[in-house]
Amino acid sequence: MTLPIIFTIDDDPQVLRAIARDLRSHFRQSYRILSTTSVKEALESLLDLKNKGESVALFISDQRMPEMEGVDFLQKAREFFPDARRVLLTAYSDTDAAIKAINSVQLDYYLMKPWDPPEEKLYPVISELLDDWLDSYRPAFKGLKVIGYQFSPQSHEIKEFLAGNLVPYQWQDIETSQEAGELLKLNNITLKDLPVVFLENGSFLAAPTIPAIAATIGLNPEAKNTIYDVVIIGAGPAGLAASVYGASEGLKTLLVERRSPGGQAGTSSRIENYLGFPNGLSGTELTRRAITQATRLGAEVLLPRTVKDICQKDGYKKITLDNGEEINTHAVVITTGVDYRKLETKGIPDFTGAGIYYGAAMTEASAFRDCEVFVVGGGNSAGQAAMHLAKFARNVHIVIRKDSLGSTMSAYLIDQIATRKNIHLLCRSEIVEASGGSGEATGASGRLECLQIQNLDTMEIAQKPANALFIFIGARPFTDWIGLDIIKDDKGFLETGRDLTIHADFKKIWKQDRDPYLLETSCPGVFAAGDVRAGAMNRVASAVGEGSMSISFVHKYLAEV
Repeated sequence: MTLPIIFTIDDDPQVLRAIARDLRSHFRQSYRILSTTSVKEALESLLDLKNKGESVALFISDQRMPEMEGVDFLQKAREFFPDARRVLLTAYSDTDAAIKAINSVQLDYYLMKPWDPPEEKLYPVISELLDDWLDSYRPAFKGLKVIGYQFSPQSHEIKEFLAGNLVPYQWQDIETSQEAGELLKLNNITLKDLPVVFLENGSFLAAPTIPAIAATIGLNPEAKNTIYDVVIIGAGPAGLAASVYGASEGLKTLLVERRSPGGQAGTSSRIENYLGFPNGLSGTELTRRAITQATRLGAEVLLPRTVKDICQKDGYKKITLDNGEEINTHAVVITTGVDYRKLETKGIPDFTGAGIYYGAAMTEASAFRDCEVFVVGGGNSAGQAAMHLAKFARNVHIVIRKDSLGSTMSAYLIDQIATRKNIHLLCRSEIVEASGGSGEATGASGRLECLQIQNLDTMEIAQKPANALFIFIGARPFTDWIGLDIIKDDKGFLETGRDLTIHADFKKIWKQDRDPYLLETSCPGVFAAGDVRAGAMNRVASAVGEGSMSISFVHKYLAEV
């Protein structure tokens, strides 16, 4: 933990050296001693310290300084660190000013020069003030801070990106956080600049784009090489497994992800049916372990970057990224998984990111403490989200069109949901409209306040107050971007292996003497694994298995070229 600070200022270098020396000799084990002779430099330093999340325990300021009197400096310093104790360093002739300052700037003590011996005149005073400060001291958060409106789609996008990429951050709602308001005021940031991301070095990004955040926090923005043995597109469980096995077997491996690693599994609060984890593990933990393992073995991870196209040229697969960068590879494994299907019900698009979220239960759950929350969907992702949300919300309502969860959700989750008194099932129901209040401050349409839910048997519509809606319905494969002659089924999933041979266009496209390998698409050397593949089992374990298996077929293909 970073030590709190004792900050001293005096325009006389000799006096400053003496006070700093005495302070260090007695307090350096528990405090950092910072000192300066310049008021201008001091105020700039205080802003930097505030933005970094540092803690100042005590100010000691000389009274007579040419740039600013000590009383006025302490008044300014109070704006940055209002809880810090304040000591004025005075000559005998300045005692009147010091006495007045006790009321004007809530001065804690005035110290006469000289303070010899410090064991009698300095240390007891400072120690008492520091002990008093420690009683109410709470270490400040060190790291990224995101300040914005809770019901702002832009704020939600940033939080989702940081959480998905396992970047620790602190969220501060401008409407409820006093510290957030102070930071904006001290840095002359206006409300129209929100959301704002404060970095650990004290700088900040106002209304930043996701690529700008990624570049600033050190995520890999560019590929290190131009030719790879295998490029894996998509960092869900299948892509992460393929990266681990590709790198471990000596292949020059690149993993490209458009948003954040983990895929839909990465947003799960608890995966309890994954082999080898009897107590379950979160999607975040699974993702963190896999990314660490892949990079340790030598895989290169590129994110956030979107693949715009794949084409064949000069015996290579040429991959074009969204920034125009081109990468050559011998083989490709597509593991882009699926996206949650959009709910086009009236009002839903208006409040997406402002009370209505696709997935995101891990990111937004704590914001809806003691609230009425709804979940649409009957799969495992919906069940895991409901269980997590129930830790915070007053009530969680699961809306499904079927008679029960039995045909779509794992038994262990159904049993867990049955034990939670604040989770309620709305079977044979669907949402027909979402509505809410205005939200001029957020720059969006406002925030969700109400849902109209129809019973599919009686056709009656009930109006329910709703603070949040989390959507986990169906899935559509992320394959629209693929321009190659790759055969898909009628829903857009990639066909592979023997299933290709029943398609009418197969013989027109496939010109190899051999049959396609089990996970190979209709383009030789391009493989598909995980949920993006037609016929996939839609389980984390099966996706990991297919991702691992795809590398064995990559080896077979590379032996041919």
